[in-house]
Amino acid sequence: MFLSKATKIVQRLLQFRHTPLSTSLFGKASCSRLVLGIETSCDDTGAAVLDETGVILGESLHSQTQVHLRTGGIIPTVAQQLHRENIERVVQEALERSGVLPSQLSAVATTVKPGMALSLGIGLEFSQRFVRTHNKPFIPIHHMEAHALTVRMLHPVAFPFLVLLVSGGHSLLAVARGVDDFLLLGHSLDEAPGDTLDKVARRLSLIKHPQCSTLSGGQAIELLAKDGDRDRFPFKTPMGQMHDCCFSFAGLRNQITKTIEKKEAEEGIEQGTLLSCANDIAAATQHTVAAHLAKRTHRAILFCKANGLLPSHSPTLVLSGGVASNQYIRKAITIITETTGLRLLCPPSKFCTDNGVMIAWNGVERLREGKGILPPHVDVRYEPKAPLGVDMTEEVKAAAIRLPSVRMKIN
Repeated sequence: MFLSKATKIVQRLLQFRHTPLSTSLFGKASCSRLVLGIETSCDDTGAAVLDETGVILGESLHSQTQVHLRTGGIIPTVAQQLHRENIERVVQEALERSGVLPSQLSAVATTVKPGMALSLGIGLEFSQRFVRTHNKPFIPIHHMEAHALTVRMLHPVAFPFLVLLVSGGHSLLAVARGVDDFLLLGHSLDEAPGDTLDKVARRLSLIKHPQCSTLSGGQAIELLAKDGDRDRFPFKTPMGQMHDCCFSFAGLRNQITKTIEKKEAEEGIEQGTLLSCANDIAAATQHTVAAHLAKRTHRAILFCKANGLLPSHSPTLVLSGGVASNQYIRKAITIITETTGLRLLCPPSKFCTDNGVMIAWNGVERLREGKGILPPHVDVRYEPKAPLGVDMTEEVKAAAIRLPSVRMKIN
């Protein structure tokens, strides 16, 4: 059994033991500090002002979704230009709606990693100019850390907890043991689930579907899947023989692409024309992505239990990131948490996608603990690629945990 293989793992983990924060963390501050958060890691320009208790005083968000739908995907230079055109207005709106002057801010927090280089650069350049003009501390933010911690703004969740972050650019499983203390159990080896869903939607030309013309690829897949037969196309769940917690979606997308090509040939249509079985392909795609995420999460939970990484009382799994808005995927993860006895927490959909609120909240958490706070004139570089926490993926792989069968019955 995998327990016998975990001795070295436990020894290493003990080196990184984290003492959970006191629940007093969640009490209101007697003199609340204010943080401005700025987000430009991909294709949304977001800003928000929060107080120290997590109250959103003002926010603004400019989405580029409709522009990128017309171009068939995110073009980095286009995203960069749209950030450049909108960031000053978005930040000003957030400040005005909050009734807070720049002089009243305690700090500015900005996403600097990971993400699209050209997009990150706009946010960082604006923020450094802002903090130097107003002489304010600067807090560089790891985008995935912000996603992981958003739930603590909404619920009194103490460390440690397990987190599954799934979005258009990332997918990972990690144990959050502190504001800047994570154990990385698994990550994507190729593309992210949101990217896969978007590319399948694009290959199916779902933008031409009357119900999907204004939806993102992932939203279109979820909508059409409701009326589809997922069993018509039994795609193989990725990495079935790999007993770790990493993800892979490129092979699945290749399966789906070949199926689409075959059905186009059978129906005598060219690429760019809607297939009669588009709903069924959408349903099968969504189900296979959900099953893959669920199985890797199940293994992560068993690994955590075997190595004492989660509290015995009310252990928690947090599901966050843009793909976490998909209700089918949420139901799949719910089956796993109910099977394993974990509490599942998901931020509302508006906080799962990229936004300034989560960046400001990460800034609040770091400000309260005095971690990663820089003087305004310190130069900071953005990092398009940036791992989260201590990499434990080899230890998870060595444990070789085999999963018990779980029926994924989702209506």
